[in-house]
Amino acid sequence: MIQEYILNKYGFKVHTFYIAEVKGNHGLKMYDAPNAVETLKNPRKHPTQKAIKAIEDALNYFELI
Repeated sequence: MIQEYILNKYGFKVHTFYIAEVKGNHGLKMYDAPNAVETLKNPRKHPTQKAIKAIEDALNYFELI
């Protein structure tokens, strides 16, 4: 629902990892993914400030933060 909200309001898609990173930065409880791998093929990128602001807006909209 967060991805859909951001796409409709801001017109761009955000990766679920970006959402998880922002949630973690705000201290929200996170669960380990059952399909997680120990080593990544490519290093993870961090969300841009534009994406962080959009995700924080969506988290506020859904009353998570």
